[in-house]
Amino acid sequence: MIAPLRRLVRRLSGGGVPDGFAGELAADEHVLASARTADGGVLLASRLGVWLPEGRRVGWHLLSKVSWNSGSLSVIEAEEVDAAGEAVLLRDLPARRFRLAEPGRIPQVLRERVDGSIRSRDHRELPGGGVWVVQRKVPGRDGVLLQVRPDPGTDEAAVRRVAAEVADRVRRAREAR
Repeated sequence: MIAPLRRLVRRLSGGGVPDGFAGELAADEHVLASARTADGGVLLASRLGVWLPEGRRVGWHLLSKVSWNSGSLSVIEAEEVDAAGEAVLLRDLPARRFRLAEPGRIPQVLRERVDGSIRSRDHRELPGGGVWVVQRKVPGRDGVLLQVRPDPGTDEAAVRRVAAEVADRVRRAREAR
């Protein structure tokens, strides 16, 4: 009885789930913004991440880049591929582009949420490219998540070495507190 009432209140207050949304929000998840794609899908932003048209939520900490240009939203999602100590190694997936006829607040909310999840970031040059070392906040979790994301073509052994070194430094700093 309570869940349908909440949905009705959200819909009446303008923060509801749009028709055609393919996902299912968590009980404590609310809509920040939404927009319909040119092919009829729904992009939806919540406090936990962005819901893609296929009904899959991507956490803010797994969005490497979001950009808005000429009516098209580009989203680069990262996937967790390995770990080195407390550091999570990421790999960027190919960019996905969504044409939005009426973007509303989606571009702004996505940019703010992605940027807001970043607590610190540092780029280091390595053989064949470089690596981003990023500390990010994950909604619903205490502390920060240490991520290491290499540039394309960067030497994998060097990436793992940097990830392990940074994870060890972070661990020692925590223990010293």
